[in-house]
Amino acid sequence: MNAFAILADPVRRRLVEALADGPQPAGALGAVAHAEFGITQPAVSNQLRALREAGVVDVEPQGAQRIYRLAPGGLAEVTAWVERYAALWPQRLDALETELRRGRRAARADAAGGSRPHAEEASA
Repeated sequence: MNAFAILADPVRRRLVEALADGPQPAGALGAVAHAEFGITQPAVSNQLRALREAGVVDVEPQGAQRIYRLAPGGLAEVTAWVERYAALWPQRLDALETELRRGRRAARADAAGGSRPHAEEASA
């Protein structure tokens, strides 16, 4: 399963988000998934297995616990896709900033000179 299919599931996506904060035991991840989605520990184990098989997470047994962490490069496919389009964002953000400035200027002009009548009101 590719990284996009893995992240399409909200439970798996939330587990990845939780692991972005650092390695966590399976029990803690299960508690997050249960609290937010109401799923059982076996269902969480299935989701973690899917993440592991897709190479998104690594697991390390430590005594009786299994510690999960994000795998280096596990989301490389997603990162590459985002970077492909990220180059377009500054241009669009610059255009948005220009429009926001125009709106602020118009609001200041309206506040300073009162509101302008609409075309229908002016011709009445």
